[in-house]
Amino acid sequence: MAARDNRTAAAASYEAAGTTPIRTRFLQGKRGEQFVFALLAVLIWPFVAVGVVGGYGFLVWMYQLLTGPPGPPGV
Repeated sequence: MAARDNRTAAAASYEAAGTTPIRTRFLQGKRGEQFVFALLAVLIWPFVAVGVVGGYGFLVWMYQLLTGPPGPPGV
């Protein structure tokens, strides 16, 4: 409960001084929104996409390792 009181006290001190933390000020407004979009579009989503495609390929590879390649059985 003490941690919650500390956060509340910190927020109250910012409000009393009429300021906000630097991180909050930086991410507010159009510039902050553009920064977050660029972070997602350039850094995060490409890694997520490569991870998903690579993970799917790995699952197919392991499945075929256990069950054999697709197609009719050999005659």
